[in-house]
Amino acid sequence: MKGLILSGGKGSRLYPLTYSNAKQLIPVANKPVLFRVIETIRDAGITEIGIVVGDTAAKIKEAVGRGGRWDVNITYIEQDQPLGLAHAVKISQDFLGDDRFVMFLGDNVIEGGISPLIAQFANGQWNSQIVLTRIEHPEQYGVAELGDNGRIIRLIEKPKNPPSDLALVGIYMFDPNIFRAVNAISPSWRGELEITDAIQWLVDNQFVVHPYIHRGWWIDTGAPGDMLEANDLVLEEIDYEVEGYVDRDSQVGRRVTVQRGAEIINSVVRGPSIIGENTRIVNSYVGPFTSIGHDCLIENSEIEHSMVLENSQIKDIGTRIQESLIGRNVVISRSPIKPKALKLTVADHSQIGIL
Repeated sequence: MKGLILSGGKGSRLYPLTYSNAKQLIPVANKPVLFRVIETIRDAGITEIGIVVGDTAAKIKEAVGRGGRWDVNITYIEQDQPLGLAHAVKISQDFLGDDRFVMFLGDNVIEGGISPLIAQFANGQWNSQIVLTRIEHPEQYGVAELGDNGRIIRLIEKPKNPPSDLALVGIYMFDPNIFRAVNAISPSWRGELEITDAIQWLVDNQFVVHPYIHRGWWIDTGAPGDMLEANDLVLEEIDYEVEGYVDRDSQVGRRVTVQRGAEIINSVVRGPSIIGENTRIVNSYVGPFTSIGHDCLIENSEIEHSMVLENSQIKDIGTRIQESLIGRNVVISRSPIKPKALKLTVADHSQIGIL
């Protein structure tokens, strides 16, 4: 089997973090979501992986390379415009050939991996397998309606009145018959070739599409709140280890990872949390469910339930920061200028809460 990862899209719901970078490269627990997807596919025994890229292709290629760090081979497939998931399959036919493959959205995080599903599909007679999960707002996703026998009746993309609460989570398995489907369908009202329409074509033409209902957690990391939730869930799953330095005046909980080169000085760090490589935590408090990225400085400040990306600094902040997503190369500090005032340079679409 081969793997196909979709990593196009502008990530507009994560502006301003994604103005100059790919949403798939935002780290969850200090590892980019895209890296987690590659590892998930590799752990299922697949080493030939295609990545469909769009406007952020240069950033993704720079970060991922040819796949050597994961012992996989990466092929990049250019998608000039975001014309739908089925269109991404269509333009990947030369790479995929006649092999069965798994398609994975590059901004999804799922509990437990996909190795058992890959084994099922690789050794079975199904033409396709789709992963579903029950969610509260299925109208925001592709939705599946199943019959009493558990088989798929129909699939609908973002329905106003969903026929069920079973949403497609962005993990699909196909055999080469999917190319017949993507070439047979027409663009939707959104101007896109919908993967739901392609799968419906398979169902209507008597191909076997097996629905698998995922019982664990799944997060689409398309918005800031989703990103924080994914970070929470992954932080509870990682292996905790202290590779950096913790001085005798600090308190570090047992569910804390301190990565190589990091220093904890006269500080309290509660888990689950992770402190990135070469980051310094000085005279500060880092609370639960917090990821501090690589090469950061937290000094004389308090932060919890937040994500701080690499090369950022938080210094001398008297109010605790919480439930925040702080980007790369950010400096947050207290100004010595009087009279006291807020001095802000704020990017488009930012949100700031002030007490």
